[in-house]
Amino acid sequence: MSGRPLLEAEHEAFRRTVRAFIEREVTPHHERWEAEGQVSREVWTAAGEQGLLCFDVEERYGGPGVTDFRYNMVLAEEMTRAGAHGPGFGVHTDIIVPYLSSLGTAEQKQRWLPGCVSGETITAIAMTEPGAGSDLQGIRTAAVDKGDHYVLSGSKTFISNGAMADLVVVVARTNPDAGHQGISLLVVERGMAGFERGRNLSKVGMAAQDTSELFFDGVEVAKANLLGPEGSGFVSLMRNLPQERLSIAVTAAAACEAVLEMCLAYVKEREAFGRPIGTFQNTRFAIAEMATEAHIARVFVDDCVRRHNDGELDAAGASMAKWWTTELQKRTVDRGVQLFGGYGYMREYPIAKAFLDSRVQTIYGGTTEIQKEIIGRSLGL
Repeated sequence: MSGRPLLEAEHEAFRRTVRAFIEREVTPHHERWEAEGQVSREVWTAAGEQGLLCFDVEERYGGPGVTDFRYNMVLAEEMTRAGAHGPGFGVHTDIIVPYLSSLGTAEQKQRWLPGCVSGETITAIAMTEPGAGSDLQGIRTAAVDKGDHYVLSGSKTFISNGAMADLVVVVARTNPDAGHQGISLLVVERGMAGFERGRNLSKVGMAAQDTSELFFDGVEVAKANLLGPEGSGFVSLMRNLPQERLSIAVTAAAACEAVLEMCLAYVKEREAFGRPIGTFQNTRFAIAEMATEAHIARVFVDDCVRRHNDGELDAAGASMAKWWTTELQKRTVDRGVQLFGGYGYMREYPIAKAFLDSRVQTIYGGTTEIQKEIIGRSLGL
């Protein structure tokens, strides 16, 4: 990944810092975290101490104040390369904390952001419900206005960082008759009465990434925890979703490269019929296709990151990046398993783990079908 026009010397220096952190703080523990279904809180505070969280948070709130998504990109690439999907740093930094930074009042930022930067405060966003996934307008979780507070009731599911989260940005309906203008964002804090966490969900892959059900049974949420104006939640979500989708695309492109490296090393070593399987034409062609497609994904995603940094990446562009790279990731890792043969089906091999971990990429952050719908509408269809 060196020699990319997008990246400068400071980004590659940061990559070395991230790589050393992963080798020291993540890789030795990841297998245990997968067995336990979540990471330790210590890895979060260690990441905070190393400056690996919330790059764009202003200095007055404890952050470095660096609005350059290339740092987010490098972190995601290195976590992906290491197969370290447990720590939900990307969800926290790329997706959730930007809501607090862009919508929070000065008081809210002072209250919440320093802990987010240090890793002492872990965040989650609760959109998906048992009966409403990509269709946000179908949510039923409701917040009833009681003067100085709301009473929040409902349930959410498939919430990343859900078991560990100290702050949860909850998407709720504050006006049942106002359509998308009746949706607001409320910040629920650990320990609030009526806020309960369900089971840590058992997933096909990403076993170390805690993903939970959340329940809100008459939770009293002070008006001071309303994020942005009442009724502006849907618009805020639409504004921030492109960065979430770009973040997923960054991971997908890095995963394609990691699988290619894995396969290339394997086909040079593995022998069949007295010679390395990489010398067979079918294998060469398969690897050639994987290398070409991974390169296309890299050029595309790097361009999207450049445009995002320049404020030029629109929702349709982010949707293009999200669906195309994640579908490619799925195809690439499937071909990788085939190249590894029987070993590719063994969980102890990184290719099998990559196969399991990759499957959700075309689902969360808005399914492939939703991305195509967004693109189609942008074309006037």
